[in-house]
Amino acid sequence: MNKGLQNFPILITERLTLRQLSIDDTAEILLLRSDDEINKFFNRKPSRTLNDALHFIKIIIENDDTFYWAVTKTGDEKLIGTICLFDFEDDTAKCEIGYELRTEYQGQGIMAEAARNVIQYAADTLGIKTIDASTHKDNKSSTTLLQKLNFKNLESINPENPNLISFRLIKFK
Repeated sequence: MNKGLQNFPILITERLTLRQLSIDDTAEILLLRSDDEINKFFNRKPSRTLNDALHFIKIIIENDDTFYWAVTKTGDEKLIGTICLFDFEDDTAKCEIGYELRTEYQGQGIMAEAARNVIQYAADTLGIKTIDASTHKDNKSSTTLLQKLNFKNLESINPENPNLISFRLIKFK
C-alpha cells in the first residue's frame, strides 16, 4: 500500500479530527512516548528528549507504507494520541491497526471513536477486508476496546513476544 501519491486523509468524527502527524507534534509525541504507564505495554525504547520524538516523527512522515494519524479534539490541534494502519498485504487485503492515547484522555471513548472511523476508512477507501491487532496481555483497556470493536481473539501465542495477544477483525463492512 503506497500512500505517497495521494493526499493524506483527514478523518473527522463527532469529537475528533484525525490528521497527519507533523513536526509541530514533537512535544506531544515526547509526552506520549515517554509515559511509563503507556510504555509498559510496548516493547520499545521510550523517547527521552525532544530530539528522540522529532526523529520518530521524521521516520513516520517518510514512511509511504503507513497511515499514521495524530488524534486531536476537533478545534484543537494538540495531539492527544495516535492511530495507524500498517503492514499492508495487498494480495489479501489485510493490514494491522495500532493506537496509543495519552493517559489523561483514556476512559472517555476517544480511541473507540477514532478506531471506528479508521476501520471504516480502511474498508470503504482502501478495500481492506481483514484488520489484525496485537495488545499486551495485561493491557485490559486495549483488550476491551478491541472486543468492543468486534475483533476476535485469535487464541494464539506470538513466538516473538509471548506477552502479546493477537486479535482479528474480518468482513467488517
